[in-house]
Amino acid sequence: MTEKFIIGLAGTPFGLNGFVKVRSLSNEIEHLLKLKSVLVRQGEIERLLKIEESRPIVGQASGAFVLIRFAGINSPEEAKTLNGAELLAGREEAAPLLSGEFYVEDLKGLAVLADGETVGHITNIIEGGGGDLAEIMLCNGEVKFVPFRKEFISGITPEKGSVTLQNTWILE
Repeated sequence: MTEKFIIGLAGTPFGLNGFVKVRSLSNEIEHLLKLKSVLVRQGEIERLLKIEESRPIVGQASGAFVLIRFAGINSPEEAKTLNGAELLAGREEAAPLLSGEFYVEDLKGLAVLADGETVGHITNIIEGGGGDLAEIMLCNGEVKFVPFRKEFISGITPEKGSVTLQNTWILE
């Protein structure tokens, strides 16, 4: 199982004191506000940055965002250098899961079973207009997108390494 998760994406600078607008990938922000430091990845480079201050953005129209000021980042110009960076955290610092929820990283690579046979593997879970979609690489190399809903995918058991596809017609 994955031990490091992307929990947020750094965006644009905010204000004059080096704050960075960070979007939570879980749409929850409480875990971000508790962080004292975070691993920041830009391309292949990862570095641990101390968090000096964080606060929620009140009245944000879409998504869950926080403002974070990192040690050593004191101006909008310095904050701009973090735009697009991924914030990584360990499982214990990620957003807590409710019953029936899964971390996307734990779903990647799971075998997709239909009628007891492996038909492919989950390569990603992406946001679609009507909900999340499972990106499935079929055994023949084709990629299909299946609504990630219980009517189509059930028996989700990351510990066993598989999910069950309920309706094979969706792959046609």
